Amino acid sequence: MKDERIEEYLEALYKLTEDGKPAKTNEIASALGLSPSSVTEMLKKLKAKGFVKYKPYYGVTLTRKGRRHGKRMTRRHRILERFLTDVLDIEDSDVHDQACEMEHAISDEVEEALCRFLGHPEECSDDEKPIPPCDKDVDSCVECIEKGGPHPDRKAELVSLISLRKGEKGTVRFLRGGKGLIRRLSDMGLTRNTKVAVNKIAPLHGPIEIRVRGTNLALGRGVANKVFVEKG
Repeated sequence: MKDERIEEYLEALYKLTEDGKPAKTNEIASALGLSPSSVTEMLKKLKAKGFVKYKPYYGVTLTRKGRRHGKRMTRRHRILERFLTDVLDIEDSDVHDQACEMEHAISDEVEEALCRFLGHPEECSDDEKPIPPCDKDVDSCVECIEKGGPHPDRKAELVSLISLRKGEKGTVRFLRGGKGLIRRLSDMGLTRNTKVAVNKIAPLHGPIEIRVRGTNLALGRGVANKVFVEKG
């Protein structure tokens, strides 16, 4: 897919629907600086291509295909922002626009190389927005570093533990962090292909209680955000 307009729309939709709620036409128009009528026409095209589910007056959500593309562009954009800020020392006011221009031009290989060069960053440096995990089929960032690349793409769609609601279940597919954290999570029984279930979610950004291998564990939000699962 090389249509930059489609990539921009899917990236915007991914960000607008990260909370699980449909995006409204006016929200999309505001995010992209376009008229609502132009957005409506494009949403019809995206629906025909299988990227979105769209109903007038209800809103739009991404299909699995659309989320995959939207997540990839969001990840690429935020990695580029880190590179421009941390390495090239570009002014903060210019970083976003520069990343927008560059994200359509780099390849998957360049993105992967930038991620390694930057030490597998987890969030943007300015607004602390999380960088989505890559689509490479690895157990953890540590495996990616030690084994190098390239890696085949994983088929599962992943979400972090903090995205699950009380009662929801998932299977661990990816761990983000250094050797110390990976070892700590492994000692807790949180390894790839482990089944987990959310028991409780404490209010006010408190810990998340999960059920793992017959044991209840309380994880802080920061740690839980480094464990990615396939829901169900």
